[in-house]
Amino acid sequence: MTQPLPWNDLQDFLAVARAGQIARAAALIGVDATTIGRRLRRLEARLGRTLFEQTREGQVLTEAGEALLAQVEEMQNAAERIVETRGPAEALSGLLRVSVSEGFGTWLIAEHLHEFAAQHPALTVDLAASSGFLSPSRREADVAVLLARPRHGPVVAGKLSDYALHLYAARAMIEHLGAVTRESLGDRHPMVGYIPDLLYSPELRFVDDLGPLPAPTLRSSSINAQARLIATGAGIGVLPHFIGGGMPDLVRVLPEVTIHRTFWLVTHRDTRQLRRVRSFSAWLGGLVTKHHARLDPPR
Repeated sequence: MTQPLPWNDLQDFLAVARAGQIARAAALIGVDATTIGRRLRRLEARLGRTLFEQTREGQVLTEAGEALLAQVEEMQNAAERIVETRGPAEALSGLLRVSVSEGFGTWLIAEHLHEFAAQHPALTVDLAASSGFLSPSRREADVAVLLARPRHGPVVAGKLSDYALHLYAARAMIEHLGAVTRESLGDRHPMVGYIPDLLYSPELRFVDDLGPLPAPTLRSSSINAQARLIATGAGIGVLPHFIGGGMPDLVRVLPEVTIHRTFWLVTHRDTRQLRRVRSFSAWLGGLVTKHHARLDPPR
């Protein structure tokens, strides 16, 4: 009689297939990388097949691995649907992982996430708010709010909201150094901005939107760090209105400069109908509608 394959081994295989690296998969699911490696070797031995090829970038699925992935994803989806049907119909449980940009996650979602959590106390919510995104297509996140609409992959994307960005300066800086003009930027008023080669999205390049302005001399990969630099009077920089417009020590300068971008709500097509995914997506849609003026004030 053939013994069933251990579910933990299959889940670890799924995590590595989605993450592309054993170390990254270990960090995502909270299992030691050595344990994952051992389980993968055991799984390959049981199946008599090589599931991954080792490359410089990490683990790449073989043809046998691709075939197994399709089967394991079906099993995982079925398991998630079973979990969602336990208990009262209105109760959500399990894990929901949400990937958002650092600024949007910190300045809007984190302020109100307790409201969603209070409605679903049995649900664990991971808010991955960072300079970079987890991939819904590789099932690293259940929901992602991206700066560009994905062109490929097994995902469903919809427009969440437009948002506006402006140039901001510290009120104390202007009082000390005088009014900001295009001529004063880079001279009397230093510029703050992103580190060009560390940008995680092309939508964060503002050169074409700003016109002939001097390059930033104070740079950070973090929008929150940029906001703090601007607030302390270190320089002038671009901030989303939902950040700069809510900081009382900042004032908008060069009002003719306005940049517009879009947030996209992205889910995996196989899991978008899970109740926890649908519930969070609906809640987030309501949140941005309620706070639309913070995101995209009247033009």
